[in-house]
Amino acid sequence: MQWQRPFTSSFREFRPKFHGDIVRPKKGTGIKVHFVDSKKNPIKTIETNEGDDLLHLAHEWDVDLEGACEASCACSTCHVILEPEVFDQLEEPSDDENDMLDLAFGLTDTSRLGCQVHVQKTMDGMVVQLPSATRNMFVDGAKPHKH
Repeated sequence: MQWQRPFTSSFREFRPKFHGDIVRPKKGTGIKVHFVDSKKNPIKTIETNEGDDLLHLAHEWDVDLEGACEASCACSTCHVILEPEVFDQLEEPSDDENDMLDLAFGLTDTSRLGCQVHVQKTMDGMVVQLPSATRNMFVDGAKPHKH
């Protein structure tokens, strides 16, 4: 017997969330997230929904953020740097996240793992800075892709 997705409603709050399942909001209605490089040069500005995490958003919009462990909090390749105002809105990182952050290249006081940062309405306009390098777990040059 093949597994099938359960019935989904047209309302987002009732729709089950699957790995890599991002629903893009209508233009002008979402929460804005600005991705920038290590020198704060703009990469891409996107709009998203509350509750989406930064790693899956980056993959959906083709921002070069790896996420080698596929959001299982078992690597540091989705390391991002947040503004202090955004960082302070988040819950404290778990022990697992802190352990992985210890392995991140270019760790800062406002570093988090992108897979653990879920966008909130109060973060509208947030800037997400990518570090200058990562401890890449892929040795063959593989790039992240949509699931």
